Amino acid sequence: MKWLRMYRLLVVASLRSRMQYKFNFWFSSVMAALINVVEFAMLAVILLRFGHIKGWSLAEAGYLYAVLTLSKAIYRTFASDVHHLEKYLVNGELDHLLLRPIPVLLGLMSQNVSFRIGEVIQGLTVLIICMSTLFHEGQLSWLTVPLTIVVILSGSLLLFGIGLLTATAGFWLTRIEELQNITEDAARTAAQYPLSIYPKWMQGLLLGVIPVAFANYVPSLYILRGEGGIGLVAAAIAVAFLVFGVSLILWRHGLTRYQSTGS
Repeated sequence: MKWLRMYRLLVVASLRSRMQYKFNFWFSSVMAALINVVEFAMLAVILLRFGHIKGWSLAEAGYLYAVLTLSKAIYRTFASDVHHLEKYLVNGELDHLLLRPIPVLLGLMSQNVSFRIGEVIQGLTVLIICMSTLFHEGQLSWLTVPLTIVVILSGSLLLFGIGLLTATAGFWLTRIEELQNITEDAARTAAQYPLSIYPKWMQGLLLGVIPVAFANYVPSLYILRGEGGIGLVAAAIAVAFLVFGVSLILWRHGLTRYQSTGS
């Protein structure tokens, strides 16, 4: 509880600092939303033209997209600079966090906090529209609502774990931007769409090597289609906690390998 209170104070201080430049804050939020709109529009155009893709309707694909977008927004809101650890390693900024009387990860998470308002609004809008369509078609029940909330939260934890694992590699590799482009950006972008559209090796990559598909696709097989049973949702939650737990262990080990730049 002490660390949570400390994190809250640091987050408030970070937000006050960022709000000194209000135009930049709101402009970046709007641009983030527009980028997501364009990404989804590309999929929507294809689905509207052909009706479905590998048996997935526009509403179902939109559900997958919205869930992952909201999970990413939560992760990047509360731990944005985990994705930018490289600059801390290269510039020696991690030294300042090591000197603080708080856990290094907590200090890193409180840096440059920004609420992903644009992504949240866009994700919620797509989610509500798609779920309303599926409710109208009789494909969903009201149990879908709490299950969706659970999946979004477990997905954010999973994305956090994958991001932290990649960031931890920086203690050995230092330059990890390209690796992050693969494990976070590229993998998450691929998982925004139904996994069935990809070849088997790609599906195996997104399920076993970089298990981002457990953030949306796997639990959605049960939520949207009743396939596999409630165990798929439980499996998604279990994978999220497993990946996050392993990332914390490796993070602590990685900190012992850190060598200061001397700056």
